[in-house]
Order: sequence, then structure tokens, then C-alpha cells
Amino acid sequence: MNPEPQTLHLGIGNAGHLFVIISFISSILASFAYGKAAVNNEIGKAPWVSFGRKVFIAHGLAVIATVVVLFLIIYNHYFEYHYAWSHSSVNLAVHYMIACFWEGQEGSFLIWTLWNALLGFVLIGTNKKWEAPVMTIFSLVQAFLTSMILGVVFGDFKLGSSPFILMRDVMPDIEFLINPNFVPEDGTGLNPLLQNYWMVIHPPLTFLGFALTLVPFSFCLAGLWRRDFTDWIRPALPWTILGGVVLGTAIIMGAYWAYETLNFGGYWNWDPVENAVYVPWLVLIASMHTMIVYKKSETALKTSIVLVISTFLLILYATFLTRSGILGNTSVHSFTDLGLSGQLLIYMFFFIIGSIALSIIRWKEIPTSEKEATTYSREFWIFIGALTLCLMSFQVIVPTSFPVINKIVEGLGGISSLAPPANQIEFYSQWQLWFAVGIAILSGTGQFFYWRKMDREKLKAAMAAPILISLILSAAIFTIQKIFEPTYILLLVASTYSVVSNGKILLGLLKSKSYKLTGGSVAHIGIAMMLIGIMFSEGYSRIISQNTTQISDDLTEKDNSENIILFLNDPKVRAGYQLLYKNEGMRSEDVPGYINKSLLRDTQDPHYKVAVKPIVVDGKTYAQPEDTLYFRTPENTYHEIEFTSLESGKKFTRFPRIQKNETMGRPVQSPSIEKQWNRDLYTFVQLQNDFEEEYTEWSEKEIIRLDSIGQRFFINDYVAEYQGFERIPRIRFADLGPNDIAVRANIVVFAENGIQHLIQPIFAIVNYDIDPGRPFELNQEIAARVRFENINPDDDTIEIAVQTTQKDWVIVQIVEKPHINILWIGTIIMIIGFIIATRRRYVEFIKMRDKGMA
Repeated sequence: MNPEPQTLHLGIGNAGHLFVIISFISSILASFAYGKAAVNNEIGKAPWVSFGRKVFIAHGLAVIATVVVLFLIIYNHYFEYHYAWSHSSVNLAVHYMIACFWEGQEGSFLIWTLWNALLGFVLIGTNKKWEAPVMTIFSLVQAFLTSMILGVVFGDFKLGSSPFILMRDVMPDIEFLINPNFVPEDGTGLNPLLQNYWMVIHPPLTFLGFALTLVPFSFCLAGLWRRDFTDWIRPALPWTILGGVVLGTAIIMGAYWAYETLNFGGYWNWDPVENAVYVPWLVLIASMHTMIVYKKSETALKTSIVLVISTFLLILYATFLTRSGILGNTSVHSFTDLGLSGQLLIYMFFFIIGSIALSIIRWKEIPTSEKEATTYSREFWIFIGALTLCLMSFQVIVPTSFPVINKIVEGLGGISSLAPPANQIEFYSQWQLWFAVGIAILSGTGQFFYWRKMDREKLKAAMAAPILISLILSAAIFTIQKIFEPTYILLLVASTYSVVSNGKILLGLLKSKSYKLTGGSVAHIGIAMMLIGIMFSEGYSRIISQNTTQISDDLTEKDNSENIILFLNDPKVRAGYQLLYKNEGMRSEDVPGYINKSLLRDTQDPHYKVAVKPIVVDGKTYAQPEDTLYFRTPENTYHEIEFTSLESGKKFTRFPRIQKNETMGRPVQSPSIEKQWNRDLYTFVQLQNDFEEEYTEWSEKEIIRLDSIGQRFFINDYVAEYQGFERIPRIRFADLGPNDIAVRANIVVFAENGIQHLIQPIFAIVNYDIDPGRPFELNQEIAARVRFENINPDDDTIEIAVQTTQKDWVIVQIVEKPHINILWIGTIIMIIGFIIATRRRYVEFIKMRDKGMA
């Protein structure tokens, strides 16, 4: 904390708040102007359209300015602002400062608003025919979103939560009462779990996906409003497909972040916040397919309208779930309630009621097709596929909404105690697996109907080869891989069939050089491969750290059987590997790789440590004794575990991480993953021997008298050598005055493999007080701590106190994830397919627009 008054940077915060107000007012004006233009059927340079366009551009520029201001506050460490103090710190790397921007609710609403504004600019420049009604809805949504960060208070009523609030206005600390201009020296920082490169990319991509769902929603409502029930499909379809790929990619990125950062052993935990994004994506994909059907055959128009509207409403519902605090007891990802629950409900119900009411009013006027959808038509198969996707989403959203249902029942005076599933992974997976089988079969079969008219005989001829090839491939796979679970066999057969049948269609399109038509087949192949990868990596993951002895009474039977305890430099053999725990290290900005903790001495600032010996990496010396090194994330330590294959002798090393995470209230374990072509080895530390914890049992102090340089003695069965003591000018735990003194003993301990550890206990007299100047010097590699106990000036001897404890250890779990690369490769293929399809539909729209037909 900074004890002296500082000049507050009030101007930049006031500017940011002004930009928010401008963006809010201009969005309302833009909605009104565009609404008048839509009523008057104005296009092009008509007065209301022109005014609406100018006001919306002003709105977008104000949003951009707000984003710039907030980032400058974070980047320049203006900790007088509560948002900067809550989410950033001076030691964060620049890319993590970007992540700070959307860690909080206000920042996440702001980045969502920014994406909407940028998409609005694109719509204004690409579609004059639909500009007025579409931008009316767009601007109205923007008004609601900007209201979430407005931060205006009228008595007891609060409209939004501003990211530009000063610390003194929200913190009750005594420092701010005494000195309103008090500024903290540092912020609380970004949650260390989020200090990951995926968290720089994943959240903004998610909000771009949210923003993209607004485009087809706006076109759909615009079509209902203007009674132009059919033409909206063409301009909306490319945006729908793009939304599918962006939101799907964001979901996969989040899953990969969880896979390499969290320690539940997978990439999808069916957490309510994960479900809240997964559900609208499923419905979005369903709407995309029904819109394609309508373009082909003018059927499924009403279904498309329902699904497009439902997608955006589910996005709003997901926003409410994750930001109202209602999931606080059921999700580790949800935001805390900022008092905006009521505002979020109004936002959600406004669009629910408005869109449903408009649909009901126009429902009878919406044209329907008299064409019969037979089992040999593309319409039937795509409709069944869309229905399956909707059932998948329904199965997930209902249990996820149990906390909401409980609140509603309690609000009506009743009692409801619906609880989320105890084992959510098992509960959701057992249902979703069967839906996945259906999707694989439908995506394989439906492609045949998409390209040609079918009857029974043609269908048999088209499907015979793919079915036969799929059965042969599947039989080979589950024989070689020893897959005997009936449901997994069924999923494998269905997914293989989808790959083969879509591959047949793809080859036909490539032969005819119809490259632009390949998007659907490519995307379906990717999804089928993802299902195969999920089946192998989740259904057949294997614990290779199996243990037949009890580690501790404090661990559950499951933990005792699935984890192995590794003592320092004491190898153990498991599943064809020799495992060796070598040391605990840290990462410095000044040295590549990991630095053994025994080579470092603490300072008063945890971000800076002093080298006690030369630090050499690959023959190059990066630090000499007494050099100070900078550690950006001192809360992270890494345990070096060496794997040696008993068969080939090849070695590799993994560095699973333990993170002292105050935000989470406990240490957090993160895995280290060895990626091989056919599997991942997923290693993480369940528990470490933390020598600084209170429950560590130390031996009674042994007092050792040292009277000559070179004298040898034992510390915890290791040979140690006394190399004298010396006066030092400064110490880490106190400031030395002119009459104070500090000396340091130098003791070398000879450990395994020729390693020498330097222990340097300090004896200091500060303000004539000896007691504060005799801290223990810990070396965990020899499981001992040493204190400089006394100096005998009469004979130049010293006394040290030695305490020992159990040898350093870690409890490790190692999981084999077979064929997980099929999942990640399938993801990439799916994304490529979506991109091809998006480009095709956009080119079609441009051609029709230029002809005046869209």
C-alpha cells in the first residue's frame, strides 16, 4: 500500500464514463431512427436511415473509445479504479492484462458490446435493403448491453455497474476514510488459473459467437416485422454458419484450456457454465440446417424461425445463469452477483416476450409448404437431425436449470429442492452418448439425400458400400483396441459410418471440382472424428499410476489406489516406465526452463529471489551468486518428474504445476501433458510435501558446535561441511541500521549424484534485538532446516540448530488418454468445413444482393 497521497487520474475515468453514456444514448437514438425508417420503408440515403446510421456509428465509436480507456487504466496500473485493482497487478504480462479486461462482468459486457458494434458496422455496409429493421433490433440490444455498464444510481435504484468506479467509492477500508486520495501500490491480480494463453483468446471468441447469434435473430424479427417471411433467410444464413464455427471453436478452446490447466482429468466437466454455452450452440447448428433446407425446398420455414429466435434467447438465458450468481453453489466458473440480476431478467424477458409475441401475431401469415416430407427426402432427414440436436440441448438445459426452478418455486411460496446430478459427468454423458450415435448416423445418411432424389433402391445402392466398409473398419478397430462395451461399439460404428459416407460424398465433389460444395461433408467428417476421439480418450482412459499399497489414512480408497507417492531421487516403476521425482522448481523471466528452488533465497518481495549458487542452463551461466532474479508468477512451482521407458530406454520429463491460488482459496494442481502420436500421458501432482505448512513434523533441535573451517558433520544423513561465516551488508527480513550487524554461515551439504547444496543461515542483531534475526533456512531437498543459533566470540566458534523431517515427496496421478489427437484433428477439420460453407453462402448472398434479390 502507498502511504502517501497521490494524484488521482480522474480525467481518464470520467472520459470512460462519458463514453458509456454517449454509447447508451446514441444506441437508443439509433434504434428510434432506424425504427422510423423501417416503418416508412426507407432505404439508402433516406433521412431517418441516414440519421440512424450516423448515430449508430457514433455509438460504435463511443464503445471503441470506452474499450481503449478501460485498457489504458489497466495497462497503466491506475489502481485508484476498482476494476483495475480487482483484476490486474503490476507483475502481469501485457497479454494477461488483455485477459484482465474481460475477467470481470463489466469487461465481459463491454467486449460483447464491442463485437456487436463492429458487426453493426459490417451490416450497415453490406445490406441496404434490410438495414433499417435489422439495425433497429441491433441498436435496441446495444442499449440493453450498454446499460449493464452504465453505473448510474437513482436513489436506491442502480442501472448497471461501471468499470470506472473509484476504490474510495466502493471500499470501506479505513485508508480511504482517512485519505480519499489513497492509491494501492498493487492490485489483487488476475486469477492465476486464467493466466493462460487460451484465456486471452477463448473469452473474446465466445463473445463474438454470442454477438453473431444476434445477426440471424435480427434478420428473423425484421422479416416477421415487415411480413417478408422468406427473404431474410438468404442474408442470415452465412452469419448463422459463421456463428456456428466461431462459437464451436470457442467451446473447444475452453475445453482445451480446462484440459491443460485443471486437474479433473479431461476437457469437459459438464459444469453448468459449460452447459450454458453448449446448449445454444446445439440449437444454432439445428437452425443452420433447417435454414439450408428452406433454401433448397421452401420447407421448415416456421421451424427455422423458432430455432433462430430460440438460439438468441438461450444466449440471453446463458448470460443470466452465469452472471446473476444463481449458479454460485453449482459452478466453479460463474460470476458473482453484482446486483444486476433484476436488470438481466428485464433484458431477457423483454426479448423473450417481444420475439414470441411478434411470432404469434405473424404465425398464421407465415407461408407453409404443402410438400410431403417422406423418409426418402432430404427434408425428413435434416429435420430429424435438427430434432435430435434440440433433444440433446433439452436434456442438458433442464438439469442445469434446477437452481432457477428452485428460485421460481420458492418465489411463488412453494418448496423445491431439485439438486444437480451428483456425478454430472456420468449423468450427462450416458444420455449424450446416445444422441451422439443418432447424430453420427443422421449426418452420414442425410448427405446422400442432400445431393440427389432418393428412393428405396437408390438408397440401398448408395449406402451399401459405406455400411460394409464401416463395419469392416469398426470390427478391426474394436478388435485391435479391445473395445467390448456395447454402447462404445455402437458409437464407433456410427461415427466410422459417418466418416466413410461423408468421405464418399466428398470424393465425388472433388472429382467434379465442386470445391465450394464440400463444406458440409468436411464438417460432418470432423464431427464424427471428434466423437471417435471422445470415445477413446474418455471411455478408455487408463490410470497408469495404479497403487496396491495404502499411501495415507487421510486419502480415500480411490485416491490411495489411483495415485503413487514418489520420494525425491527414489525411482519407482509403473506401467512400463521408471518414474523419478527430481526436484521442485520455479520459472524466472531471466532464465530459461525451471530453476531448482534450492538454488534460490527469498527476499521481502516474493517476485524477486536471490541466487545462492551459479545458475547454469545448457552450459551457459545465467546468474551468479547473489544475483537477483525476477519471478512473474511466484505462486507457481513445478515438480520435475522423469519418465524412462523400460522397453526403449528413452526419457522425457514432465513438470506438473502446483499453484498457491488465493482466489480459489486453496492450492490448485495443473497437469503436464506428454503428447505422443497415439495418446497423451496426463500427469499431475495431487499433493506435495509443503515444508512450510504447520502440520509438517520436525525433529527436536540438534545443536551442533562448529569450531573450524572444513569441519564435517551430518544433516539428515547427508555429509555437510562448514566453510566459515561472513558479515553481510543487508538481509531480507529487516532493514539494517549503522549500529546493526548481520553475519551468514556457509554450509555445503553433499547430496546424491554429486549435487552440492549451499545452506546459509543468518544471525543478525537489529536494534540490539537478537531474536528476530535468527530465521530457519530451509532446504527441502535434504528435508532439513538450519538456524544460526549463536556466536561465541571467545573462541570464534558458532552454534547451529538443525531440524529434520520426512524426505521430500509428491503424490502423483498419471492418466493415459488414448487417441485423443483424433478429437483435436477432428475439431480442426470441422472448423475448416464450417469456413468453406460460410464462404459459399456469403458468395451466394452477395450475388443475389447485387441482383436486388436479397
